Amino acid sequence: MTGTISIVIAAYNEETRIGGTLRRIRQYVTERRLDCEIIVVDDGSGDGTAALVQRLAEEIPALRVIRYEPNRGKGYALRTGVLASKGELVLVSDADLSTPIEELEVLWPHLSDNACQVAIGSRALALSQILEKQPWWRRGMGKTFNKIVKLMIMDDFNDTQCGFKLFRGGVARTLFAEARIDRFAYDVEVLALAKKHGHRVAEVPIKWINSPGSKVHPVFDSLQMLKDLCRIRMCLGSVKNARPCAR
Repeated sequence: MTGTISIVIAAYNEETRIGGTLRRIRQYVTERRLDCEIIVVDDGSGDGTAALVQRLAEEIPALRVIRYEPNRGKGYALRTGVLASKGELVLVSDADLSTPIEELEVLWPHLSDNACQVAIGSRALALSQILEKQPWWRRGMGKTFNKIVKLMIMDDFNDTQCGFKLFRGGVARTLFAEARIDRFAYDVEVLALAKKHGHRVAEVPIKWINSPGSKVHPVFDSLQMLKDLCRIRMCLGSVKNARPCAR
């Protein structure tokens, strides 16, 4: 693996988990001698997330934190971090590392020959390894949401919502600059924009481990996501005809 990489993490009230995540990422990039920056965007947390990351930045030189108030949503936070990034590649990752950072090596080859500009982790392919499942209601929400995405916007992907996605740096910054969805449906908008621009997207099976402490509210966030899908459809229309990369 060569080239600079930016790892962008959105964090909301992650004081209890973010320290372990950042130390694990530091160990990974150090062992592999990656040229890396780590950007944590504190999305208006009410706990000590930002202060903890700032302390860790004293021992992890590649780490920096961006903080703002109030809470704006995961999509807004990742957009802020991606637009501040400088890497030739940009990885967005969940704060709990439900997809282990080592899975970067699974996504990277799909971008190495420039055949694809985006590679997304997927929990829904035959070779995906779900080491610990989500609660039944979260699995049900995910399946229902994906069916609606396929019906309304694009039918290429089996899992748009896995939080582990790798982009060519310039592509990431262009797509996120155009994005407008602030909360959890941001993934769908970014992928729809990628297809609209003619970028090739690889959906890649990954290892995934459910982490308790989800910030998703089963009622309010579901309604917001449906509203956001309608916004995406109105703004971008259907992008079902563009082909993804071969899996």
